Amino acid sequence: MQVTVNGAPAEVRESTTVAALVAAHSGGADRRVAVALNAAVVPRSRWETTRLTPGDSIELLAPTAGG
Repeated sequence: MQVTVNGAPAEVRESTTVAALVAAHSGGADRRVAVALNAAVVPRSRWETTRLTPGDSIELLAPTAGG
């Protein structure tokens, strides 16, 4: 099914969870990622149970240092 990840189209399986998507896109840095699903933050405690649906928009946000 088609979703959008960080503004780019992506194809995922229908049963894909937020946790699976993060694991596939974070390069092993999933502890340093926040997730917004359709502009709403998904708490890490719900990643395993939150399933994606067609047309979802997911933003994977990593902290950055600045100053």
